[in-house]
Amino acid sequence: MKRHLLLFTVLACAISASLLVLTRVSAHTEQPAVGSAAPDFKLTTNEGKEASLADFKGQWVVLYFYPKDFTSGCTLEARNFQRDLAKYEQMKAVILGVSVDTAESHKNFCAKEGLNFKLLSDPDAKVSESYGSVMEYNGMKLSARNTFIIDPQGKIAKVFVKVGPAGHSEEVLATLAELQKPNATGD
Repeated sequence: MKRHLLLFTVLACAISASLLVLTRVSAHTEQPAVGSAAPDFKLTTNEGKEASLADFKGQWVVLYFYPKDFTSGCTLEARNFQRDLAKYEQMKAVILGVSVDTAESHKNFCAKEGLNFKLLSDPDAKVSESYGSVMEYNGMKLSARNTFIIDPQGKIAKVFVKVGPAGHSEEVLATLAELQKPNATGD
């Protein structure tokens, strides 16, 4: 009888702990809504300087979150944004990548991959959380692969959730073109 009571107590504690973890993770899965103000931030760049969303007021911003520097999917996604960088510049859009990696890791990643856009370090995942872009992997918080197009007024114009890295840059460019058509954003 004592063994069954002990087993029941252990199971009850395990279930409670699991529900608590699920609650914490799910509390940060909601992204800002289209039309709402994009959450502001101030993060360190791959260049060792601070950058905030306010620095890009008046421009289109492609803010993409990704899990980890030097991994295959993240490298592919970054290379594709780099490949299309001139097209983004023609559309007056800047690309900002965010992960929990250090600014030093970002610096090395940019150097190795020839990236000419800013990568922002979010080591405590607070900005990732504010954008509903956090996931847990082996007990670590990482940025989830989501992208936000922010209009020149600082409002969320489009949200991409759980993106596939391979064709994502093309998808973002096509969406930007639609959003920038006259009267597409109410201008």
